[in-house]
Amino acid sequence: MAWTVLLLGAYGLFGSRIAGRLAREEGWRLLLAGRDARRAADAAATLRNDSRTRAELHGFAVDAHAADFDRMLQQHRPDLVINCAGPFQGQDYAVAQRCIQAGAHYIDLADARDYVGGFGTALDAVARQHERLAVTGASSVPGLSGAVVDAHRGAFASLDAIDIGISPGNRTERGLATVAAILSYVGKPLPWLRNGATAPVFGWQRLQRLRYADPVGARWLAACDVPDLDLFPTRYGLKALSFRAGLELKRLHFGLWLLSWLARAGLLRNLPAHAAALKRASEWFLRAGTDTGAMHVELSGTDSSGNPHRVHWEIIATDGDGPQIPATACVVIAGKLARGELGTRGAIPCLDLFTLDECLASLAGYAIRTQTRS
Repeated sequence: MAWTVLLLGAYGLFGSRIAGRLAREEGWRLLLAGRDARRAADAAATLRNDSRTRAELHGFAVDAHAADFDRMLQQHRPDLVINCAGPFQGQDYAVAQRCIQAGAHYIDLADARDYVGGFGTALDAVARQHERLAVTGASSVPGLSGAVVDAHRGAFASLDAIDIGISPGNRTERGLATVAAILSYVGKPLPWLRNGATAPVFGWQRLQRLRYADPVGARWLAACDVPDLDLFPTRYGLKALSFRAGLELKRLHFGLWLLSWLARAGLLRNLPAHAAALKRASEWFLRAGTDTGAMHVELSGTDSSGNPHRVHWEIIATDGDGPQIPATACVVIAGKLARGELGTRGAIPCLDLFTLDECLASLAGYAIRTQTRS
């Protein structure tokens, strides 16, 4: 029997990248699904014409929140469901639960802190009952960020602080769900960690200018809300933790910064409702900037001799390949499940499921490189 994967949101920003990579797997059956039947069918047809494609492909309309979703799951019996249909801010766990109860493993790309934080409590019992793995946050955070920290934490006798940042290139494709996710926390309080205690900051404030390796160069960053803010303090015993993201163009980055003050003052109460309009406005400037982006993870603490020690890790993407990075965690997990290499069961955030080396190996062939300095 073919290993069957149902991909929800298959023609979106990240779903299309995941579909393209999973389609290269011999003996797989890939079901490309979304609410638009034509776009799903077109996505399947495009991949069939790719000389690298080895999987059996089908494209069709699916609404994972509709009453007939259970019937569709029983009809196609996927071994794994990958959910790219964000944003996950404000979503419940019904889709994940229905997939698990239908006998499928489940992975999503959620970066919503509250959603990821409540995932295990809501779903662990049902996942273990059905002997399935359910994973949330299979994206740049906490999937890749956690793998980076785990790869380098052995250099520290005491790991005290972690600082993380992401800055995509302006010409890189942007998804509506991603824009809505960012707007959901602009001007809202976020739980950063300082001196071992929670130190609230506000979304898209706390500006910082950081210089990445060439060709990215200097970028402005601002405070963001991610699952790492809840997961990492206890996991690593930290005293300080911060996360920022940024827009390459100053006019867009500082425009959102101004909106953060209006939201913080209560003058803008529902920014996500304007996601489509703001996305269109940002696309007026698509010819400006570059298609290069970066992510960094910086660890600070002391080494085995008690001396201060710091590790700065960066991943640089060019040629518009940046969206492949958040698409990688679920690609790696899907392959390990299909090969029977992953025996973990239950509902968990995307931690301890793959190594940094496995992640980077999956990215081979793209215009992506890393560098580390101590």
